[in-house]
Amino acid sequence: MLGLLKKVFGDGNTRELKKLERIADEIEALEPEMEKLSDEELRGKTEEFKQRFEQGETLDDLLVEAYAVVREGAKRVLHMRPYYVQLLGAIALHEGNIAEMKTGEGKTLASTMPAYLNALTGKGVHIVTVNEYLADRDAKEMGQLYEFLGLTVGLNVNGMSKEEKREAYAADITYGTNNEFGFDYLRDNMVLYKEQMVQRPLHFAIIDEVDSILIDEARTPLIISGSARKSADLYVQADLFVRRLKQDEDFTYDEKTKNVQLTEEGINKAEQFFSVENLYDLSNVSLTHHINQALKAHVVMKKDTDYVVQDGEVVIVDQFTGRLMKGRRYSDGLHQAIEAKEGLQIQKESMTLATITFQNYFRMYEKLAGMTGTAKTEEEEFQSIYNMNVIVIPTNKPVIREDKPDAIYKTMEGKFRAVIQDIKERHQKGQPVLVGTVAVETSELISKLLKKEGIKHNVLNAKNHFREAEIIAEAGQKGAVTIATNMAGRGTDIKLGEGVKELGGLAVIGTERHESRRIDNQLRGRSGRQGDPGLSRFYLSLEDELMRRFGSDNMRNMMDKLGMDDSQPIESKMVSRAVESAQKRVEGNNYDARKTLLAYDDVLRQQREIIYKQRFEVLDSDNLREIIEGMIQSTVERVVETHTQEEIQEDWDLESIADYIHANLLEKEDLTVDGLKGKEPEEMTAFIMERVKKKYDEKEQELSPEQMREFEKVILLRTVDTKWMDHIDQMDQLRQGIHLRAYGQTDPLREYQMEGFAMFEQMVASIEEEVSRYVMKAQIRENLERQEVAKGAKAVTGGGGNQQKKRKPYVKKQDIGRNDPCPCGSGKKYKHCCGA
Repeated sequence: MLGLLKKVFGDGNTRELKKLERIADEIEALEPEMEKLSDEELRGKTEEFKQRFEQGETLDDLLVEAYAVVREGAKRVLHMRPYYVQLLGAIALHEGNIAEMKTGEGKTLASTMPAYLNALTGKGVHIVTVNEYLADRDAKEMGQLYEFLGLTVGLNVNGMSKEEKREAYAADITYGTNNEFGFDYLRDNMVLYKEQMVQRPLHFAIIDEVDSILIDEARTPLIISGSARKSADLYVQADLFVRRLKQDEDFTYDEKTKNVQLTEEGINKAEQFFSVENLYDLSNVSLTHHINQALKAHVVMKKDTDYVVQDGEVVIVDQFTGRLMKGRRYSDGLHQAIEAKEGLQIQKESMTLATITFQNYFRMYEKLAGMTGTAKTEEEEFQSIYNMNVIVIPTNKPVIREDKPDAIYKTMEGKFRAVIQDIKERHQKGQPVLVGTVAVETSELISKLLKKEGIKHNVLNAKNHFREAEIIAEAGQKGAVTIATNMAGRGTDIKLGEGVKELGGLAVIGTERHESRRIDNQLRGRSGRQGDPGLSRFYLSLEDELMRRFGSDNMRNMMDKLGMDDSQPIESKMVSRAVESAQKRVEGNNYDARKTLLAYDDVLRQQREIIYKQRFEVLDSDNLREIIEGMIQSTVERVVETHTQEEIQEDWDLESIADYIHANLLEKEDLTVDGLKGKEPEEMTAFIMERVKKKYDEKEQELSPEQMREFEKVILLRTVDTKWMDHIDQMDQLRQGIHLRAYGQTDPLREYQMEGFAMFEQMVASIEEEVSRYVMKAQIRENLERQEVAKGAKAVTGGGGNQQKKRKPYVKKQDIGRNDPCPCGSGKKYKHCCGA
């Protein structure tokens, strides 16, 4: 029945290909016309296309001619003529899809056409590779073609200065790795001056080995972390100081808002105790913060009501349910302040300054495309998460590789014996062999066994990409034996040496099945490129992890019944089918895990986009006064609303409103309680704001307008960055503890969304409050400098959520010489700046 339906309607891929073929035929037809052009005329086409684009033609209108130009350019510069099937792949890429093209079918060359076409917009195209070796190789090789056609090419790798990066990103086409593009995005949203940003808005990315980056790496977050400046000592000192204060004399406590504030007397005591001249000076921001949190810990937070101490840790008690909320910590240093109060060890604050997953980074591009030899098995994921279809592009020549059925042994020992025997026989006649392993340990074991047999071989395990590519490229030479983990040498083509075709081409031997069919297909696809002969075979044993996890007991019984020993493999289609269905189950589980992670990550993504957008507006705007007045207004409205909730006006707590305003915004003489009497809440807010604006004007008179504007920026950036980093940390704690909440029919994801939203709103309110206080109360010094909130930023790709195997994080260290320019962007030498 299915076959009949396909005949009538055609399957999706065939229909898609028909559409691509119609366009490819038009490109083919232009060849004679393009061949007639001189080099100058061919290069002149680029300017002509750019003008036509500006005059309203779309890229789709230009595609046929543009691709024909690139193809002609490739013939002249690279001496390579893109095949018809490469044109098909190139069109699929421009449409924002994934082109599944087998190994050796020329993906790199196919990507030049959509890259050229999309670069005509002037918005930049990013070509993303899995390692720096490939980025470097492709930028150099394909760069000759782009430059011949009058476009610029950039290479973005680790360790470049901001200037070099900016130049790389300003190019029409930029090559680089997924890590580097992602980290640059995060770093750009931490800069203090907008001129320090390196990226332009994210326009179009073509991802090479797209399954590796968007699926295998999807759960690995990029993290920039730094050591927080808050030290444990300061918590202890603030705690000692607060213990000697008296309520009403040194501080006031407002039951309703849970607000504790130092009085004038308290401020004087603090200045004496910490020997500082002015507590509200900008340089004492951190100190004031610690004192406030210590006050809160002592006055507001009650032991055994708000929190309990268990096993030397402070555990929060949920105010509504009375449950212990293990894994949650109070934000903004309050948790540490309570630890100091209770005399416990103060937990180090690990600061994540910024974080994003590859899934969310790449979804920010206006258009995304990808290429790989293996993607069809994950098509559903590509469609639902990235809105990309997988289009299988036929090979240039038919594949004649022989894929033998799996050989299954009873024990691992039996399996490895058979593998070594197979290698030995092929090696004797000179046939090159590539042995694929799932784990590094397996590759070391096989290497040991081959040494015993005296067989020369190379071992690769994804550690050194430059050397690796050379070894992989040599793997097709006569007599070569290469052992590689499945991921090693990705993106490098294995060409056959002389006389190897006659020996049957490259033999690929798999030593176990990977939990993902895609990775197995990739290993197979290393052999039989471009119509070469070749062979692939997997050796399995009933003791392999995949077989153990998915019911191999009945197979073992069957082997025992048939009286089979270990020298005899079973080759049965039934067993291969069982293995494949086990793989499908694992793939399904992994997909669900990634989908869940993304659902959680989306909560943070929405918040991150809001904060980064606002942060950019701060950097970009010349005058923040309006924004800041808005923040003060919100803060005043919140205070007024809290204290005017009773029905009867006489019960309103005007004293507390006045106390708050005196402590945070105005002097006592600027506002009296009598001034608030007899007013409705809206009138009170307006009355307070009028006085705030007057004081703001006076402040502005004392300084030059430039100084005032810079002062506003300094305060806003510092506050937003501090609070946001703290918030990321909180969200992380929440995320880790949330699965413990799956009690009583609650959906942990919904809980996380709701709590995360509430926490974000609290953070925004606390930003508004702090900015208001510092703008109105802080003394402004002449030499204002914007400062990074945390020093020593390190970039790391960390292990993602609940993985089976712990990934080694990818740590990015910054080695800075004493005389190098300081990485904070101040323009001074490191030793005179942050390294002082």
